[in-house]
Amino acid sequence: MRTRLLVGAVALVVSFTAGAGAAAGWWDKPRPPKPGTVVPALPAGQANPMIATGVGIGANTPVYKTSGIGPSALNAGAPAGSEASYIDAAIFPGGALPAGVTITEAQGINVLRRIGENLAAVGLSYADVYTMRVFLQNPAGAATADFAGWNRAYRQYFANTDLTTGAYVPVPLGTAPPAKPFVINKSRPSRFALEIENLPVSGWLVEVEVDAAYPQR
Repeated sequence: MRTRLLVGAVALVVSFTAGAGAAAGWWDKPRPPKPGTVVPALPAGQANPMIATGVGIGANTPVYKTSGIGPSALNAGAPAGSEASYIDAAIFPGGALPAGVTITEAQGINVLRRIGENLAAVGLSYADVYTMRVFLQNPAGAATADFAGWNRAYRQYFANTDLTTGAYVPVPLGTAPPAKPFVINKSRPSRFALEIENLPVSGWLVEVEVDAAYPQR
C-alpha cells in the first residue's frame, strides 16, 4: 500500500511539472500581428522564396479582394477567342512570342498586368498583395497545365528580390537569359495554383484572384 501511494505521489509531481512546462511554452508563443498589419510567414533559410507558407492578418486590417481576372484580348491579329488572342501585344508586339515563351507564360503576364491596373484603381499596388489564387487550363494539345510558364510570369511581378540583400533577382523570359523583372517587388503572397478542366472564357488559360491589404496611413 505504501509503495502504491509513493508511486502515485511521484506521478502527481511529474504531471504537475509537465503542466507547468506546457504553461510556460504557451506564454512563449508568437503574438498575432498588430492591428492593421499583414505578416507573411516565409520559408526559413531561403534568400528568394517564391511564396509565403502562410499570412497572419492583424485585427481591423482593411482588405481588398479582386474578382477572378483573366487575360484581356489584346492581340487583334489572332482569331477572337483563341489562346493567341490573349497575348498582350504591348509586351509582345504583333503577338509574336520570343524563344521559349509559352502561351501560358504570355497569358500570365497579361493577367498580372490587368491585376496591377485593378489594384491601382483602388489605390493599391502589387506590394500590397498577400494572398493569390491561380487557376490554370491546359493549352491546346497539352496533357497538363503549364505551371513552369506560369511561375516565370509570376516572378516578373512577385517574389523577385533577395531577402538578404534587397537587390532584385533576374528572371528569365522564356529561354532568354534572366534579366531585370518587369516589376521589382519583394511581396511573397500565400498562394495556390490549380489545374482545372475549363475556364469560363474561351481561350483563357489563366485566371487569378488576389487579396491585398491597404497600407497603414
